[in-house]
Amino acid sequence: MASLLIRQGRVFDPSQNLDEVTSILIEDGKIAGIAKNLKDARADQVYEAKGRLVTPGLVDIHTHLREPGREDAETIYTGTRAAAAGGVTTLIPMPNTSPVIDSQSGVNHIRQIALRDGAVHVHPIAAVTVGQKGEAIVEFGDLVTHGAVAFSDDGHPIMNAEIMRRALQYVSMFGAPILAHEEDLNLSSEGCIHEGHVATLTGLKGVPSCAEAIQIARDIELADFTHGKLHVQHVSSLYSANLVRGGKARGVDVTAEVTPHHLTLTEEACLHFDTNAKMNPPLRAEADRKALVAALNDGTIDIIASDHAPHTVIDKELPFTEAPSGVIGMETAFPAIYTRLVETGQTALKIVIRAMTEAPAKRLRIPGGTLAAGAVADVAVFDLETERVVDPAKFFSKSRNCPFRGMKFKGWAVATVVKGEMVYRDGEMLV
Repeated sequence: MASLLIRQGRVFDPSQNLDEVTSILIEDGKIAGIAKNLKDARADQVYEAKGRLVTPGLVDIHTHLREPGREDAETIYTGTRAAAAGGVTTLIPMPNTSPVIDSQSGVNHIRQIALRDGAVHVHPIAAVTVGQKGEAIVEFGDLVTHGAVAFSDDGHPIMNAEIMRRALQYVSMFGAPILAHEEDLNLSSEGCIHEGHVATLTGLKGVPSCAEAIQIARDIELADFTHGKLHVQHVSSLYSANLVRGGKARGVDVTAEVTPHHLTLTEEACLHFDTNAKMNPPLRAEADRKALVAALNDGTIDIIASDHAPHTVIDKELPFTEAPSGVIGMETAFPAIYTRLVETGQTALKIVIRAMTEAPAKRLRIPGGTLAAGAVADVAVFDLETERVVDPAKFFSKSRNCPFRGMKFKGWAVATVVKGEMVYRDGEMLV
């Protein structure tokens, strides 16, 4: 395998408390060393990173690749290339495909396609319940043995508390977390927007914050009782953040994620019935957005995940009440966070990089998230100076449902290295 020298970039790796202008030597697909004196080292390939930010490859713990079943919206081939274009080197696809990934054959199917078509690492997870129906738990041990790194019924909250309790008890034997979509369907039924002033102005039925918070409170209690590992997906409100904070203070094994769109946008994006701003949970009030940023800053929220949810143009052109929820996000995740939060001083770069690299890798106990010597050489390089207008038509994703269309961001990925191989560079996919 060819060697690669990434020369004289600002190397930023929270896992090693590293932030300095230096060089990285990659040999045999692994990090061989990081040092200023490597600037004259011999390598088969040299990438000049002067003036650019070099980090561990991003680890996206929450994505949707739609394969199998909705290949018209996304595939493992296109989705992993969208990931590479965003500096993401490892992604975790949700199992709410058609059919649902709830068996060893399903997990093996995803792994085989990823090995054949993937541009980045793909670690499959499996459903918590058979068919994501919330009625019978899956064979956790068998699925872990065949490569499932976690379990989730994402898109389908587990309404039965006894089913959730049993699931947390079983997965605790294998050290795998349950990634929970927290929503009380009795409270959110038919809602399509945050229950707030924009819902009043538009006449759309709202989803109250308590629909999420009540389920989080229940599952924190169940995780405490069972000693299971709980990961709360796409936290969206002040109340939810406070519940996670309280659970952690009590010693419950709970982590949480937040999306770039919930950190940077509010319900105001729905004022003109733009279905590209429709998501679940919905964008909430400015007070909630600020609370999520504060929770990220104090460590209550551990992880930033894109919740990349591609839908076809035809589906998103339906009326707001009928259009599917979800937005794409892997290619804009870091630029949105960097421009809207880091540059404005709302959060620190170190917090963001850790939440997008080291923290998700540790929670799922998968390789990645570090540039330590001997680690797999997954690296991302970002341009923090050049401002670009968000144009979904230029994305590598099959879908175009982006809530940031037309906005100006900095922090775009300019190079992505996976296992020591340059897979993306300056707008061009190399695999």
